[in-house]
Amino acid sequence: LSYTRHELFRRLMCNLIGNWVENGQFPNDEKALKKIVEGISYNNAKRYFNL
Repeated sequence: LSYTRHELFRRLMCNLIGNWVENGQFPNDEKALKKIVEGISYNNAKRYFNL
């Protein structure tokens, strides 16, 4: 169940960030976007579980 919630959150987050880029509210910088998405989707969990 938690994997499903995480997947839903990740999709919603990416959609929100994508909308920000399309609306000009955030720069279309692939490196910065990758860092944000990886940080939230992967690195936070990695740090939390000490992996």
